[in-house]
Amino acid sequence: MALLEIHHVKKVYTTRFGGNQVTALRDVNFAVEDGEYVAIMGESGAGKTTLLNILAALDRPTAGEVLLDGHDITQISEKALSAFRRDHLGFVFQDFNLLDTFSIRDNIYLPLVLAGKPYREMEARLEPIARRLGIDDLLEKYPYEVSGGQKQRAAIARALITSPRLILADEPTGALDSHATDSLLRLFGAINAGGQTLLMVTHSVKAASHAGRVLFLRDGEVYHQLYRGEMSFEEMFAKVSDTLTMLTTGGERHA
Repeated sequence: MALLEIHHVKKVYTTRFGGNQVTALRDVNFAVEDGEYVAIMGESGAGKTTLLNILAALDRPTAGEVLLDGHDITQISEKALSAFRRDHLGFVFQDFNLLDTFSIRDNIYLPLVLAGKPYREMEARLEPIARRLGIDDLLEKYPYEVSGGQKQRAAIARALITSPRLILADEPTGALDSHATDSLLRLFGAINAGGQTLLMVTHSVKAASHAGRVLFLRDGEVYHQLYRGEMSFEEMFAKVSDTLTMLTTGGERHA
């Protein structure tokens, strides 16, 4: 069953000076099944960030539909958008987006505080997540006191604590060293294996090769896609690398 459906999404920006129009997304179509792990790749300017912003309900498309559980999120009123994002989506960012004046615990609690949840419920939700992510001994520390990998685990805990339908990850390994990257990608795999739907935008071939499916954007459209199937990580890595080469050199479109 499709959790997320994108139908003929187009985004055109009008520049501030001169009124010139720039088409960021031309005609994007794909679906994400409940429990799937999907990566999105493409060169700079392919439309990845624009697409992610639309999926996150941070921007609206010029045309097209974005359905989450059958509901078109492009039609949600501005007044209701913040609550919708908080209740249905989880976010993991490259730069963690943690508040240095809050402890790790309070950073993770933040979306529940905004939703008005009682403290007892917040504690009950956090305990199993913190234990699972290996940060239960870091909760009283502050972001500036822990490593990049630990910050990203805290950010993942914050994304998971609302039990979102979909987690959107924007270059989640971009600020991590190789050891922390490997740890995070194993964690994402385990989270997905537990039934959580993940959609990740990344430039990293390694990161994308851990996903079950990779979508490639070019010129504002889905140019090609790869399914992992029974491929090993090494085989998937080679396929993703070859497809990126095809993207930069031109080639037949296989959407």
